[in-house]
Amino acid sequence: MQPPNPNLQVREESSSVFDRMFRAVELVRQRLDRTCFALSKVSVPYAVIGGNAVAAWVATVDDGAVRNTRDVDILVREQDLELATIALESTGFVREQILDVILFRDGPDGKPSQGIHILLAERKVRDDYVTAAPSIDQAIDIEGRSIVKLDALVEMKLNSFERKDQTHLMDMIQIGLIDSSWPERFDKQLGDRLQELLDDPEG
Repeated sequence: MQPPNPNLQVREESSSVFDRMFRAVELVRQRLDRTCFALSKVSVPYAVIGGNAVAAWVATVDDGAVRNTRDVDILVREQDLELATIALESTGFVREQILDVILFRDGPDGKPSQGIHILLAERKVRDDYVTAAPSIDQAIDIEGRSIVKLDALVEMKLNSFERKDQTHLMDMIQIGLIDSSWPERFDKQLGDRLQELLDDPEG
């Protein structure tokens, strides 16, 4: 019996890892498409927000700068939440509420981190946020999907301002979607946060 070929083993493991990596990216895209289609089918106004909205806007300038994200964040009006729930459940998502977060798992065994997260339009995500989430009208159609407008997206990222939000903002700065004229568009506290990133876009 010959000893196993270590090079072959590495190739097999690498292949498995890359298969899982590409599959994870594809599953996020599928969840986004299923969500957008389900809501559109019942005429529920929505806007894609979060990492997928950032990716859509970045791709309008430089698709090579797009980052992958593992969940789908969607903005809906509070009065449409029940109809949205029916629509999403009809396509296999399972509603759950964790603290103040409205979440739809992709099936009963779906991971919360890979689910659909719903935010309510014109409501503060957290009490300590400076401003509320945008209205559902602050969206634009990009290739058949309703994507939150760039200025509203930036404001949401500035409100949250966690590390991933700062990274997304720096990505948009580096490709020219955001420039030195932007801080004055927002509340002073948010504008100051953005100015910090503009002064040091490399972090």
